[in-house]
Amino acid sequence: MAKINGNEIKPGNVIEHQGSVWRAVKTNSVKPGKGGAFNQVELRNLINGSKLNERFRSSETVEKIRLEQKDYQYLYDAGEAHAFMDQETFEQIEIQKDFIGEQEAFLQSEMTVVIEFYDEKPIGISLPDQVILTIEETEPVVKGQTAANSFKPATCENGVRVMVPPFVGPGERIVVQTSDSTYLRRAD
Repeated sequence: MAKINGNEIKPGNVIEHQGSVWRAVKTNSVKPGKGGAFNQVELRNLINGSKLNERFRSSETVEKIRLEQKDYQYLYDAGEAHAFMDQETFEQIEIQKDFIGEQEAFLQSEMTVVIEFYDEKPIGISLPDQVILTIEETEPVVKGQTAANSFKPATCENGVRVMVPPFVGPGERIVVQTSDSTYLRRAD
């Protein structure tokens, strides 16, 4: 672990603060007219998910933590959890569904994900940036809409609703961004 000054905290950094592990979500450097500069940081606890807004002065130091990241292959739905296999050692672990959150809908058989560990305990999971999904149903195109900036709702095979251009229909495969469920393009 390395010590960094409070004004060096950037979004994505993982730090130890108040005896727990936190990820910086947003940072804002503030230089008031009176007094010293500080860094206003929004933190999310990686253990219990709570949030905290904290001010760090440049004179304060915090421990920056490096998380161990490993590639795992998604295997199957195990009821209240999902099973993953380490691609190097072939060991299997189960991660609770509520830990994965909204991204659970994008899990696909044999998908490779990155799981972050702190003290050998999983504290984060990252899915690929994009997935290929098949459109189950779409609403009909309204006559007079132009393709330039009009979209219609569509339901994908995994139940996720995506806004797609009017020319995309049921049965087509599309590329969807997992971070915000947006349509990118048709799949090849």
